[in-house]
Amino acid sequence: MTAAQLVVHQEVHTLYRDHHSWLQSWLRRKLGNTFDAADVAQDTFVSVLAAGTAADILEPRPFLVTIARRLMAHRHRRQLLESSYLEMLAALPEELAPSPESQLLAIEALQQLDRALDGLPANVKEAFLLAHLEELSYAEIAGRLGVSISSVKQYLVRANRQCLFALA
Repeated sequence: MTAAQLVVHQEVHTLYRDHHSWLQSWLRRKLGNTFDAADVAQDTFVSVLAAGTAADILEPRPFLVTIARRLMAHRHRRQLLESSYLEMLAALPEELAPSPESQLLAIEALQQLDRALDGLPANVKEAFLLAHLEELSYAEIAGRLGVSISSVKQYLVRANRQCLFALA
């Protein structure tokens, strides 16, 4: 480990030591679940460690809360995605329902796709989902979004490129 890496790890360790218990308590009140709170708290500090910016944090608690809120939103979105898929499967006749293994693979693929689209503007995501899930034409998507067909083409190029890079 280099000296710079050692300094970053020490800064994160200090941040963790001074604020982990507080953050986990705050998350427990927000989530109502000790285990989810522990997971999100840990993921928060992993994000700080990965960013390598612990030394730049001026107000640790608001900073940690911001990261934790983002992680909770991602977690909630993944849970909604998974429950929507499972509800759709429950509505299928038993003979058409995919195997549990296929269901798990589909959920993982949906979560991977959700992560790939994360950070794109809402209309770009919407265009992608309308094109690929509802199989709408460019004209139909343009009508729904209130934009030109050329904008829809640009949105889809951007979203498809983002997915290719994220999934590669």
